[in-house]
Amino acid sequence: MTFAVLAVSVASYTLMQSLTVPVLSEIEAEFDTNQNTVTWVLTAYLLSASVFTPIMGRLGDAYGKQRMLVISLAALALGSLAAALAPTIGLLILARVIQGVGGGVLPLAFGIIRDEFPIEKIGGAVSIVSSLLAVGFGAGIVLAGPLTSSLGFRWLFWLPFIVTATAAVVAVLVVPESPVRTPGRIAILPAALLSGWLIALLLGLSQAPDWGWGSPKVIGLLVLAVVLLVAWIRVELVVDVPLIDMKMMRLPGVWTTNLVALLLGVGMYASFGFVPQFNQTPSSNGYGFGSSITESGLILLPSAIMTFLTGLVAARIARRIGPKTVVVIGSVIGAAGMFLLASFHDEKWQVALANAISGTGIGLAFACLAGLIVAAVTPQQTGVASGMNANIRTIGGSIGTAVMASIVTAHFLPSGFPKEIGYTAGFLVLGFALLAAAVAGLAIPSVSEKKLESRIDQERNDRELSIMGA
Repeated sequence: MTFAVLAVSVASYTLMQSLTVPVLSEIEAEFDTNQNTVTWVLTAYLLSASVFTPIMGRLGDAYGKQRMLVISLAALALGSLAAALAPTIGLLILARVIQGVGGGVLPLAFGIIRDEFPIEKIGGAVSIVSSLLAVGFGAGIVLAGPLTSSLGFRWLFWLPFIVTATAAVVAVLVVPESPVRTPGRIAILPAALLSGWLIALLLGLSQAPDWGWGSPKVIGLLVLAVVLLVAWIRVELVVDVPLIDMKMMRLPGVWTTNLVALLLGVGMYASFGFVPQFNQTPSSNGYGFGSSITESGLILLPSAIMTFLTGLVAARIARRIGPKTVVVIGSVIGAAGMFLLASFHDEKWQVALANAISGTGIGLAFACLAGLIVAAVTPQQTGVASGMNANIRTIGGSIGTAVMASIVTAHFLPSGFPKEIGYTAGFLVLGFALLAAAVAGLAIPSVSEKKLESRIDQERNDRELSIMGA
């Protein structure tokens, strides 16, 4: 039951990242707004989640993971309800900000698995939950079209409200509270600086394709992000109880895994964002298939299926060859799929096949990243370390999407659609990003599944002895 709650929580959060992507035009028409305004339906959720994911993970480490999981699910449910009922675009954007608090389900889920699950089942549970990050994002794009055409776009929020509200109630009843705590009051200044540089960075990246990379606003936001980042690091090094332990972030197993997560985020999120646009381009432009929202989503279905299936078997493979090797191989497979997409995309089956290959590789890599983070830190740091890893994936996705948008929109046809060469070049760049993730993966310290299980078992024994002694 605990695993079911965690899986539903993570899947709901990731679905909310992408469900609105294919239907922004319908939301724009429904609220009689413009394209710049409606994009904040995505941007607001992204910014809110980027701020609250590591903070909720740290709060879970300090005050109890089950308690903060329930709060995260309640925020998802409340935000979904508000979005479903929103009478104006402004209130819809505010509802998306509330939903972003639910980003805490990611680090909290990994922390609860480490604290509560039988040793031999931790690897498999972490792999499946990790794969849901990619599966949920792809599934959201696939499901958005059928749901909107049959029930209306507001059901993109009604259904998550029903699911997450139910999950919150079940979490109160069945999920045990964590015995692992990191005492200490959360410092306000580090949290404010962390929020500041994340918002400045992601806002600058997300708006760069529209405002221009050389515009004063984009340059100003990126410079501000760097200044606040430096200030945040300096403050974290001197406060009594840091929000993010900088010594932890410098651990070889942490920074290398975070680098891989950044590069995988570049490849995955950008491809899911632009493949549907490619599919929906009318074939009269020399490429594309003129697909509907539903049809373009279905072409991505093989990718979502393969990502989920690889998540089921990744732990078993990692037991044999090690999670580091799985990450490297998965990244190479993902890059191969992206290169194939850049070279062959004249038929729908070619696009579906290339995405299935990429989904296989990305699914394998994603499934092992969380386990590597868990292996690199102590139980008291699991929540915040997992939260930062998830955040770095989001930053990678923002970078990839912004770069892809700039490449695709660099040249237009007389019809107003981007030239095919823009998509080809963009998919090649994403392929090289995934290849770079494989190279970065080689630097991850080798950790076997058996060694991780032995370490967690020893930590639990030490904890039990400490409790008995107290």
